[in-house]
Amino acid sequence: MQRVGGDSNVRWGARALTCASRDYRAAGYFACYVRDDLSPCTVGMTPVPERLAAALSDRYAIEGELGAGGMATVYLAQDLKHDRKVAVKVLKPELAAVLGAERFVVEIKTTASLSHPHILPLFDSGTADGFLFYVMPFIEGETLRAKLDRETQLGVEEAVRIACEVADALGYAHRHGVIHRDIKPENILMHDGRPMVADFGIALAVSAAAGGRMTETGLSLGTPHYMSPEQATAEKEISGRSDIYSLASVLYEMLAGNPPHVGASAHQIIMKIIAEPVEAVTKFRKSVPEHVAAAIAQALEKLPADRFATAAEFAAALGGGGTMRHLPATATARTRDAHWRRIAMIAGGVAVASVALATWALLGRRAADGTGERVEFAFRTSVATNDRPVIAISPNGRRIVQAIRDSLGVRLLVTRELGSTEVTKIPGSEGATEVAFSPEGDWLVVLMQNSVRKLPVSGGTSTVLADAATGGVSWGSDGSILYTKNAEGLWRIPPGGGAPQQLSTLDTVRREFQHWYPEALPGGKAAIFNNFSTPLSRSRIEAVEYATGKRTILVEGAFIARYASSGHLLFLRESALFAVRFDPATLRVTGTPVPVVEDIATSLTDGTAGYAVSTNGTLTYLLASEWFVPHRVLWTDRAGNEQPLLAEPGPWAEPRLSPDGRWVTLTKLEPNWQISLFDVQRRVLTQLTRSAGVSFNPNWMPDSRSVIASVETPAYDLQRLPIDGTAAETLLVTPRDKMASSVSPDGRTVAYHESRDIDRLMLGPIAGGSAPVPLDPRPTSQQNAAFSPDGRWIVYSEVGANLRAEVYVRTIDGKGGRRQVSNDGGDQPLWTRGGREIIYRKGDAVLSASFVPSSGEVGVPVLLFKKRDAGRLGGFRTRGYDVTPDGSRFLVVTPVERPGAAPLVVVMNWYEDLNKRVPR
Repeated sequence: MQRVGGDSNVRWGARALTCASRDYRAAGYFACYVRDDLSPCTVGMTPVPERLAAALSDRYAIEGELGAGGMATVYLAQDLKHDRKVAVKVLKPELAAVLGAERFVVEIKTTASLSHPHILPLFDSGTADGFLFYVMPFIEGETLRAKLDRETQLGVEEAVRIACEVADALGYAHRHGVIHRDIKPENILMHDGRPMVADFGIALAVSAAAGGRMTETGLSLGTPHYMSPEQATAEKEISGRSDIYSLASVLYEMLAGNPPHVGASAHQIIMKIIAEPVEAVTKFRKSVPEHVAAAIAQALEKLPADRFATAAEFAAALGGGGTMRHLPATATARTRDAHWRRIAMIAGGVAVASVALATWALLGRRAADGTGERVEFAFRTSVATNDRPVIAISPNGRRIVQAIRDSLGVRLLVTRELGSTEVTKIPGSEGATEVAFSPEGDWLVVLMQNSVRKLPVSGGTSTVLADAATGGVSWGSDGSILYTKNAEGLWRIPPGGGAPQQLSTLDTVRREFQHWYPEALPGGKAAIFNNFSTPLSRSRIEAVEYATGKRTILVEGAFIARYASSGHLLFLRESALFAVRFDPATLRVTGTPVPVVEDIATSLTDGTAGYAVSTNGTLTYLLASEWFVPHRVLWTDRAGNEQPLLAEPGPWAEPRLSPDGRWVTLTKLEPNWQISLFDVQRRVLTQLTRSAGVSFNPNWMPDSRSVIASVETPAYDLQRLPIDGTAAETLLVTPRDKMASSVSPDGRTVAYHESRDIDRLMLGPIAGGSAPVPLDPRPTSQQNAAFSPDGRWIVYSEVGANLRAEVYVRTIDGKGGRRQVSNDGGDQPLWTRGGREIIYRKGDAVLSASFVPSSGEVGVPVLLFKKRDAGRLGGFRTRGYDVTPDGSRFLVVTPVERPGAAPLVVVMNWYEDLNKRVPR
């Protein structure tokens, strides 16, 4: 379609647009582009993709695009063999990629044999040059949708006649084993007053070919207003009674002027379809005969078994014959609840997410007292994977908050009400890394910029409560707030504020690394926390009493504890959630821990876990199997063209190319961050480190014979690791984490940043003899430095007050000040071309800026290519790519793409199940 005049749009909906007495827009056969100040319709065809036209040129002459729907784009074409106009529907590429040509063609053949006066026939189908298509007649007339848009309501006799004729078509198809699955006014064409059902069996063919993988396409089958309850709940088995429900919805609209359920959004409509009874059609159209109203009511029952068994029975009831049942309201409610109890875990598109929310709306009241049967569902989250899984749920179980990163790497909080499909950013949460709810659920306590702050759930200005904080927060029922100070144990802010009270200190003899992730216990007298040690197998869950500081060991070899108000202590071992009976008053654990949930996303390197439980027994967690995705390691040129370094994807991060080009080091994330070595010439991959704690962030020495890396001992300390496997050399040990980023060309100095209240860049001598010195005396957060090839300059990223990193360059001695390289964000800088070019990243973009070493002049940054910014570790404070000295090729790590993001599982009434598995 060509635009008419200036700003144009496609005008669907109530205002009818006709072109040459035809209206095929709702069926996807025609669309009018208009401007408000122009009368319809000056229309041209959208240009046809050349590859598609060429692929079908031996059979069809594609003339132009008619329109596009959820699954396909429709083209007007001339059938060359039969000399007739046809409509060619081409499936969307993302859908075709999931289905596969062979399976789709096989499945659609089952519908090609249908021959009925009220079914639009299928002329042809197949694949051509990767396109999946099917061909139907180009029909003169209009859709039922266009007719309803124009007339709003139809005469009773006409509406019943149309419904009976469509029912006849449905009955014929059902007897041949074909279910439509998408009956709606848009798919009913009116040809000389006679209805013809279009796209018969296409939805079935798509679903069958997908093999249960429709969620991978991002598309959903069915239209909300006419979707049956079993379609809305994503049940695998759909019978002909689903089509009967949809047809009854269409008839309801023909008579009442609206479908049975309407709402402001798709999820509202689906919630009503599942949870609310249908009002009698006679409320809106008193002239509807009683037998017609009764037939519609029975066809719109929530449970398929309560509807008509066949379309023929429905048609007979509309004509006044047959037998109809009238269920009392109480019986309807009971069957509706029984239906809910059959809902199992579901994940995927809009319809599925909406039913999850509708489930909450229906059962939330029963969950409040912990009674009722378990209901589990899942929906796709909108956060990137392979980041730290941080999640919290409100005490009443109605709101979930997650800490994520935006495209530029800035941390922030997003929230989702379980009664809505919307994920919204919480204003004022930029920089937040950890989060917990207040007891009333109206405030959040967050870790932000290394300080403890409170923030309204709706967002706004945060209030600083304490400084120098890390590793989790908790807001107790007595009003006190718990947090961890950097390398100084557990602290508590008393109710109402005041000076923080230290609750615990680290036992250095036992090599305790941190007292992380406290959680206040009911009663306001004690808390549980995670005592992390090196090796991690020695970590444990402890309790501490506020008044005395007395500590009690609760569970050995465990991580990331939560208290469940059902009287259980929850904790993780690897990715499995365990539960054991626990009395918060006596701080006693009784019984044997029992695994209760598998596959929970965790990050044991920093103690985070993607699970939370509300006071009323709603459990939510992120699936480890989908949260952490495999990565490809690629060579990429300056235009973004790819060539694999490793044949198979894996848990890879932090590629580093040796100065001589012979070796590549990679950090392998599973099972426990360790460094691998790849011989580029021989294409041999070996494991370089086997430390008890994690090892990561390798940086090559100039001779290409060793790397300097961060090794957990228990803090991240710096060690030099020879690649020939000889003993490692410890370079620097301090109580704080250290991450190297560059070694000077002469091999004498390492640039690293140390995690304090801020990440401060330090320059340390590799051979010892003197103390490390800060690169910049200013109290500012800096990281990811790189020495220039001549050793005179250093480029690095610095985080400003707006929490956005920018790239700067300066001389090593600091004379002459610094110059900003990036524009509107950037980090992970590197040098190429002998120091005449600076490369850096801005989110997924890789940019280049020229540099003059003699003067320090920086050129205007230009975009080279975009790749998913993956492969950074250490809280995203390391570098996730590398570049050859001449700047011609890049080593990048990119995640294997998965449609959507990781599923978030919600289990309502979980305490009932928990009490059965771990009884009192």
